[in-house]
Amino acid sequence: MRSKLLLLSIIVIAIAGFFLAGIDQYFSLAGARSLQADVLVWRAEQPLLLAVIMFAVYIAIAALSLPGAAVMTLLVGASFGLGWGLLIVSFASSLGATLAFLMTRYILRDSVQARFGERLQTVNDGVERDGMFYLFSLRLVPVFPFFLINMLMGLTPIKTRQFYWVSQLGMLPGTVIFVNAGSQLSELNSLSGILSPMLLASFALLGVFPFIAKWLLAVIKARRIYAAWQRPAKFDRNLIVIGAGAAGLVSSYIGAAVKAKVTLIESHKMGGDCLNYGCVPSKALIKTAKVINQQRHGKAYGLPGEIPSFDFRVVMARIKAVIAYIEPHDSIARYTDLGVEVIEGYAKLVDPWTVEISLSTGGTQRLSARSIIIAAGAQPAVPPLPGLDDVGYLTSDTLWDALADQSEPPGRTVVLGGGPIGCELAQAFARLGSTVTQVEMLPRVMVREDEDVSLAVAKALTADGVAVLSDTKALRCEQDSGTKRLIVQNSKGEEEAIEFDTLICAVGRSARLSGYGLEDLGIDTARTVNTNAYLETIYPNIFAAGDVAGPYQFTHVAAHQAWYAAVNALFGGFKKFKADYSVIPWVTYVDPEVARVGLSEAEATAQNIPYEISRYGIDDLDRAICDSQAEGFIKVLTVPGKDRILGVTIMGAQAGELLAEYVLAMKHGLGLKKILGTIHSYPSMAEANKYVAGEWQKSHAPEWTYKYLLAFHRWRRG
Repeated sequence: MRSKLLLLSIIVIAIAGFFLAGIDQYFSLAGARSLQADVLVWRAEQPLLLAVIMFAVYIAIAALSLPGAAVMTLLVGASFGLGWGLLIVSFASSLGATLAFLMTRYILRDSVQARFGERLQTVNDGVERDGMFYLFSLRLVPVFPFFLINMLMGLTPIKTRQFYWVSQLGMLPGTVIFVNAGSQLSELNSLSGILSPMLLASFALLGVFPFIAKWLLAVIKARRIYAAWQRPAKFDRNLIVIGAGAAGLVSSYIGAAVKAKVTLIESHKMGGDCLNYGCVPSKALIKTAKVINQQRHGKAYGLPGEIPSFDFRVVMARIKAVIAYIEPHDSIARYTDLGVEVIEGYAKLVDPWTVEISLSTGGTQRLSARSIIIAAGAQPAVPPLPGLDDVGYLTSDTLWDALADQSEPPGRTVVLGGGPIGCELAQAFARLGSTVTQVEMLPRVMVREDEDVSLAVAKALTADGVAVLSDTKALRCEQDSGTKRLIVQNSKGEEEAIEFDTLICAVGRSARLSGYGLEDLGIDTARTVNTNAYLETIYPNIFAAGDVAGPYQFTHVAAHQAWYAAVNALFGGFKKFKADYSVIPWVTYVDPEVARVGLSEAEATAQNIPYEISRYGIDDLDRAICDSQAEGFIKVLTVPGKDRILGVTIMGAQAGELLAEYVLAMKHGLGLKKILGTIHSYPSMAEANKYVAGEWQKSHAPEWTYKYLLAFHRWRRG
């Protein structure tokens, strides 16, 4: 910091000296003309010394962003002519600009990026991708102040060597004009006379040229990609969407809303996995399990604790009823009314514009569209365990139908997997009365969360009766005399047998990639459909969104991506938008809930991002105490010394709801001070957000102020 202040002081003194000493008067046209005769004498007697002096002076003027660079160019041109003058000015101006660039970067960039980093992320990404094009264009158009370009570029991630050579090349045409004009220095009355409107227009066209060239390269690349296919002369639809899950429904809705002709194709159930197998049924099951758990622990509420009796078939019937109640939101009838053509069948791409549909009613149909969105979703991953098919297993997709007719919840149940789905199901079935063993190969459950969160989740699961076996690897399944066993290897390397009645595989979900013709088109489908930032595949008219595209398998992310995919598909020829993953919330609905947005401690450490932690224990919150839910915490990561939020982790009742305030704050650049200054209703769980902001404020109050405040109030008392 001291070195930065020292450098800044030297720069300020140099600039002040330039004006106080009256040197600036020599860098006007009149001043340059008065020097011209003396300079020409130097040129005749000591040309090398004059060249060195002019070279050094020019570098200083450019580096310190002093006025007079244009006049200095004219003076060099008048002294040395076009050839040597161009050589001197070209290298001196580029070196001086680079020094200004480096000084700005050294003094200001870190503080600017730390303060406005999130808001500058789009600019940073654009500069890293197209910085040379932007810089070259700006250099070619002399109406942009070059000193401002030098300083602004110093705040961006552009590499120094790129800045130098692009500046050298970009400033060359203007330098030629000004150096050449130096031969008429004695006749010039103003600098504006050098650049005519026609000349400025020519420079402007030169500035646009790099972007035209880039566009032409993209066109050539697209032509090469499409070369093997015959493009239809006209299209049946503006947009075809494959898959009616969250991404497909939102894409279709947006297309219809802007009056495009849209066809949505679904091979199974409208609403996709979330409505039929995932979010909706699992949360309905979790709610029932929570109510039963509250009844069992009635003493915490001043009531007699009791183990309720219930018919599991009724529980499952309620889940079906919940799905049925929500189903009209995603129904064929609703989307037809919205203007979307819905076709039931299985879609396969036969070329980049044409889809062949195997209709559910029989037969096939072919449709063409200018753009296609793949939104096929994901399916449960099943581990390749020997004997698994022989003993039988359920997944988060199949258990709803498989268990629907059982009067009792599953007995001995093994849940394979310690991620969010596995933890939610393990806790829910344990609360419903199942004897649950959870097997996780990694050292802890919920491994993507910080260790304190993982340990707290494991403790909550154990308290509900789940036998949590982490660092335990499933080896194979066996069955004899009607008894089913999962053979595992424990943390000591020993084999153990776990007997079960029901085995639930919850080891994650994999994108649905096969059967859509993607491989035949050469689209990369290693783990997901490979897309760029605009959600385009290698074919600019074919997009992917939702679980099939990744990187997050959340319904809200699928819907978020769908907006970008639909808008880019329909209007990308005019303007394209990059999908924004900067603020992604996620919630695991164990009890107490776990919710997070932004960086965790582990991620910040792994990425070498400095941070501070503010923490508040929910066990101290009045509303949580009233509700007998006084457990958990809020942990906020901030930039050291600042209230800008890097990430938030919440563990506690209603964590998913509490998180929304932080999602809004991070999205719009609001810090903890803003949250602290916002009135929160009392008593509410949301007050916890205010209190953690208060913890940050207390830790950043300057200690010296308290001493003076104490003295002030003592004085006021007399």
